[in-house]
Amino acid sequence: MNDISGRMKEVEEQIALIAERCGRLSSEIELIAVSKSQSAEAVREAFDAGQLIFGENRAQELVAKLPLLPSSIHWHFIGHLQKNKVRKVLPLVDLVHGVDSLELALDIDRIASELGLFPRVLLEVNVSGEATKFGFTPEVARREAPRLLELTRVQWEGLMTIAPIVDAPDNARPFFAQLRMLRDQIAAENQVDLPTLSMGMSDDFEAAIKEGATLVRLGTVIFGPRGRA
Repeated sequence: MNDISGRMKEVEEQIALIAERCGRLSSEIELIAVSKSQSAEAVREAFDAGQLIFGENRAQELVAKLPLLPSSIHWHFIGHLQKNKVRKVLPLVDLVHGVDSLELALDIDRIASELGLFPRVLLEVNVSGEATKFGFTPEVARREAPRLLELTRVQWEGLMTIAPIVDAPDNARPFFAQLRMLRDQIAAENQVDLPTLSMGMSDDFEAAIKEGATLVRLGTVIFGPRGRA
């Protein structure tokens, strides 16, 4: 197994340094170790190194890993959540990142009521407008915000995005800035607090932190290429 614990330490030091350079506290930024396609053994090594939050994007893989790992792990669902997987996923995770349509939000709210849950969620916004990405457009997110805030079970905490692939990490900054400004706009228009911005992955997390990310989703820089520990 590769030195996951060593890479964890390097990443944590990087985050602290980036935060300091842009006048932020490292405690404002939570690291999600993206464990999709990684073995339970790799997840355990990261956990043993002090990592508590892990992100999965497939319900079947999450269900398979859960019994093999410590119950004190906090799981986030970071992928596209299919409607037929909502009932299976909600009881297992602390936060759903990819609520990408009003219909999905309504389904989550209804099923949460049936299960007696109050799920924490983020809205996924497709700020780049790429056809290959899921998510609300910024305009639709603003328009639907009042209705989303009326849901009685869903706890809407903020926004999430995936930036397009760019030549240099700093070229992703405008997309992250757009998400931050959209969050501020929705919060002001609806007089609510939306503290969470989930943005930034292994290739662009420095740019995301500079633009206000509170959650960064890192896989490759911790585990190496997918499917390898």
